[in-house]
Amino acid sequence: MIVLDITIVNIALPSAQKDLGISDADRQWVITAYTLAFGGLLLLGGRLGDLFGRKRVFTIGLLGFALASAIGGAAGGPTMLFAARALQGAFGALLAPSALGLLSTTFTDPKERSTAFGIFGAIAGGGAAIGLLLGGLLTEYLNWRWCLFVNTPIAIATAFAAFSVLTRDHIGKGTRTRLDLPGAVLGCGGLLAIVYGTSEAVTRGWGDWLVLGSLVLGVLLLVAFVLVEKRTPHALLPLHIVAERNRGGAALSIGLAMIGMFGLFLFLTYYLQVIKHFSPVMSGVSFLPMTAAIVISSTGFAARLMTRVPSRNLIGPGLLLAAAGMAWLTQMKVDSPWAGMVLPAELLLGFGMGLIFMPSMSLATLGVAPHETGAASATINSAQQVGGSFGTALLNTIAASATAGWLAARITTAGDPAVQAQGAVHGYVIATWVAMSILLVAALIAFLMIDHRPAPGEATGATSTAPSTAAEAPAGAGAPAQATAHQQQRRT
Repeated sequence: MIVLDITIVNIALPSAQKDLGISDADRQWVITAYTLAFGGLLLLGGRLGDLFGRKRVFTIGLLGFALASAIGGAAGGPTMLFAARALQGAFGALLAPSALGLLSTTFTDPKERSTAFGIFGAIAGGGAAIGLLLGGLLTEYLNWRWCLFVNTPIAIATAFAAFSVLTRDHIGKGTRTRLDLPGAVLGCGGLLAIVYGTSEAVTRGWGDWLVLGSLVLGVLLLVAFVLVEKRTPHALLPLHIVAERNRGGAALSIGLAMIGMFGLFLFLTYYLQVIKHFSPVMSGVSFLPMTAAIVISSTGFAARLMTRVPSRNLIGPGLLLAAAGMAWLTQMKVDSPWAGMVLPAELLLGFGMGLIFMPSMSLATLGVAPHETGAASATINSAQQVGGSFGTALLNTIAASATAGWLAARITTAGDPAVQAQGAVHGYVIATWVAMSILLVAALIAFLMIDHRPAPGEATGATSTAPSTAAEAPAGAGAPAQATAHQQQRRT
């Protein structure tokens, strides 16, 4: 539901813009308001789950998401819609790290953990593609408002299920650590500034003073955040979480992978609807093979192999497969057939992403103490969100610049629709080359940084690993016990 909501509104946006009278300059805020709140508040949302109990925060996030979706669907004007989307993003920032944290502390047996993360990774990877399909169906056959209303019954039903099924993990006031307010302001402010800057770059360009100022401000705030976190006893993000090479490598790998994945959604949506003249529904249907490939790869291969082979032997090849899919798309032409050009690229990218998502998400919380799983989960979610936002802005700007340059060299025929289509496809191809290069760099990082190997017997569940020990530790354990656990995990 969280990932789906990033893409489901894309196809509905033209109808919503016409219905509510949103200007061309302001229409991006339907997307940006959500990504800003979601990406900027993830660290805080993850820490709140650690401090107040993930079941409670997860349930509140679901109910809040349901309310925000209902407000957005009933919006009578642009301001109400923008505010509802921001509210959706804020409650999504509570949901995402709590969901991943609950998964990590619930499934501690290696075989169960690999299966659970395989399913979770498949849903997370397929959510964006399903959003495009569902957005097309709802917009074409019902109304754009149902792209928002559809979340309300899902979220309410899940909240009731969470209340009755999930184990209570409420942390009492006496054992609850203080919230790191300076870290929350600096960390969330830095992420907000970076996500805002990359989102504005889509329309303003990377050289605009507001874009550059936002990015520089975001970097400075994050540098100050690191300095503060080194000195505070109750850090919003304990730095040892990201300093550990496997978690750091997983976050970098998945962040860079999202650049390529969201770039593909962006270009293929325009290519299919504008160049190939697919309807919104057919455009969404054309993404289904990639969704199926992600599910098969994640649950059928990655989940089975995670307890048998080193993690980099899944993540690295997965990134190379995704890069191969991008390489295939660099041969795209205006008259390229969907079955011969788009379908093979989707399958390669889908199988590759299925190998990336599950082990990366598992590594993000592997060996983390229960009271820090929210912060660890927020880290991997932040990498995904910032990567997706940055990738969309970067690749869109590169494609637009390449198209403008190509048309400028053909000024006498630039008004011809056929020439304009060729120019647009040329821009997509140039941006696809860049996305392929980023995926290759991500594969190199994965091979160099990630060195986690499954313990002997994990494939049969015959051994107990660090996650089991960490998950069974009491939530309010004191500093000496935590230090001992960290030493044991480092030795392991």
